[in-house]
Amino acid sequence: MPGIMDKKLPIGIENFDELMTEGFYYVDKTGMIRDLLYNWGKVNLFTRPRRFGKSLNMSMLKCFFEIGVKKELFDGLAIAEETELCEEYMGKFPVISVSLKSVNGLDYGTAREMMCSVIGNEAMRFQFLLESNRLTAKEKEMYNQLTTIGKADEDAFIMSDGILMGSLYTLSSLLKKHYNKNVIILIDEYDVPLAKANEGGYYDQMVLLIRNIFERALKTNDNLHFAVLTGCLRVAKESIFTGLNNFKVLSIMDVRFNEYFGFTDKEVLELLNYFGLSGLYGTVKEWYDGYRFGNVDVYCPWDVICYVDKARLNPGAQPESFWSNTSDNSVIRHFLEDARSITKQEIERLISGESIVKTIRQELTYKDMYASVDNIWSLLFTTGYLTQRGEPEGNRIRLSIPNREIKNIFEEQITEWFQTTARKDGTSLDAFCESFKNGDPAGAEKKFNEYLSRTISIRDTAVRKEMKENYFHGLLLGLLSYKDNWYVASNRESGDGYCDILMEIDTEEIGIVIEVKYAENGDLDKACQKALSQIEERHYEEQLREDGMQKILKYGVACYRKKCRIILKEE
Repeated sequence: MPGIMDKKLPIGIENFDELMTEGFYYVDKTGMIRDLLYNWGKVNLFTRPRRFGKSLNMSMLKCFFEIGVKKELFDGLAIAEETELCEEYMGKFPVISVSLKSVNGLDYGTAREMMCSVIGNEAMRFQFLLESNRLTAKEKEMYNQLTTIGKADEDAFIMSDGILMGSLYTLSSLLKKHYNKNVIILIDEYDVPLAKANEGGYYDQMVLLIRNIFERALKTNDNLHFAVLTGCLRVAKESIFTGLNNFKVLSIMDVRFNEYFGFTDKEVLELLNYFGLSGLYGTVKEWYDGYRFGNVDVYCPWDVICYVDKARLNPGAQPESFWSNTSDNSVIRHFLEDARSITKQEIERLISGESIVKTIRQELTYKDMYASVDNIWSLLFTTGYLTQRGEPEGNRIRLSIPNREIKNIFEEQITEWFQTTARKDGTSLDAFCESFKNGDPAGAEKKFNEYLSRTISIRDTAVRKEMKENYFHGLLLGLLSYKDNWYVASNRESGDGYCDILMEIDTEEIGIVIEVKYAENGDLDKACQKALSQIEERHYEEQLREDGMQKILKYGVACYRKKCRIILKEE
């Protein structure tokens, strides 16, 4: 159990000040500040997948550079050892810090209002500018235009296009004049509005808006000291960043700053030891490690923190796919829908633990993401569903699935895609289900083999047999659940155990018992007989008899890669 003096785990905490002052556990990433200053770039773009600490690092930069900094926040951290650097830079700059992750309207008008709100709220932090004796009345009026609240909606900041597009430039010029110091601009999740605009059908309008905001703030801004942006993708084709001098893109393939996003192996060990969970190291590594940024292997920090928080109260807690719960994983669904036969074979190889070599384009546009399967390979890589292995050869990169969590996501999405595809032919699926009711194992077997031939098999030798059985169990359950008027239950207690699938057709008083096995050596008949023996020995049919079923059909189902065998034992 956690002790009273233990630090709290920072789940969902992206504010560096709050994290350091409220007693949260912090994995020290302040060395990023030193490297950022020693590896100078006027405008720096960090591209990383979701949940790898981008927002917390941006908050850390704000807390370090901004005038009025709480210097004690950095006591004992790596950056504090850089005394000359701290003396020159800590607390010495006005900082504009905005996050665009909330700019996600369903239409352009709503998204534009959200953009006004984000920038207006940031401008409100600097209300002292209205009292500045260094600003003219006209300049104060310019500031008022950034913070004007509309009468129709008291929470909405109202800006014309001209004011909005020049907003960050205007704010930086006013801060520069007030402080007589150039300004640092931090823009977190810069590409979220583009992703949402692509989904909402107003992409070109949003590109134009962001291009104009960025050009004024980052390209032709004499008030700028430097800027840092974060996002998942580098969007270049639309010329959002065209013409920027000394513009640095620091992607997941770049060795610079590679250890500052994600947890290293050493950091994970220290965290587990702190909370007395060092015995879970192997589990954490299997599930959440495996990402390769530059030349460093890292864990997904969100996953590690969530699992440790769960396990510190229950050391027997099973790992979960915490990362996948923060996204709809639509990229994989698009991938499966567009996959050709060779692509499906490549997915099978990836799930089996192998790697494949692909040409990766890091400069994708959201408009082009799903234009081809080749683009989706690049998207899977840049968003963290795949990672690199070994050294790249130009844009040719050896890819693999990083860990157990991501493999589970692939398998779950494959199952959903398989079921959705099968349901498109309702007549065929209805006939498949009826084969089980009618005691026709040959018909059911033929149709199930047809389904399996079109899906993606699980053949990873490192995956336990039980997991493979669960995969095929899930496929079969999804198909049989098509019948709305049938009662279909999974892993229901019956007799002396839990049967894989129990079905009741009340109108005809027919009960069906199905046990699924994976034929590890390819002997499908033997695996079927084993399934039937388990049904008999554990009396799985008892619950069906108690529920009044008069006719009981017992099926042993065995699968191996894309082949199945179904044997019936009828009473």
